[in-house]
Amino acid sequence: MALTPMDIYKLLPKTNCKKCGEATCMSFAFKLLNREKKLEDCKPLYEDKKYERQRKKLEEMLKPLEQATETGLIVDESLCVGCGNCVVVCPVHVEKDPKGAAIGNGPTIEDPILRVENGVVKVVNMQACRRYGKNRVLCVVCRENCPSDAIRFLEG
Repeated sequence: MALTPMDIYKLLPKTNCKKCGEATCMSFAFKLLNREKKLEDCKPLYEDKKYERQRKKLEEMLKPLEQATETGLIVDESLCVGCGNCVVVCPVHVEKDPKGAAIGNGPTIEDPILRVENGVVKVVNMQACRRYGKNRVLCVVCRENCPSDAIRFLEG
């Protein structure tokens, strides 16, 4: 299940104290999910014992953010079967590697986004992903073609 700003907001103090630099706790929740802020920026969570239970829940809930790439991509290597579907269907690979990944072979370009190594998919060059950068596109082709659900994205 995808983590949403509302999931985070429900566990925040909801005081809108602005100590984190945001106008509201909801705004802070969005920034946390986008990794523009850190949980430690919410001072009441750490200064007031009455929020300790919520803070611990938030710390656990936000753990997957630590393993996500800049685009929100998370590859669960324990679920990956190394099929390479994600490599073959990636629109960037299809465009830049018509003689390799685009026809079902492994990538022949030096800097593919994804590559199967030792039986699991690895993120090699996330900067080339359509989800990365200022003009990003909400592409989920790799996730949609993963038969083992090893690929997911943070939602926000």
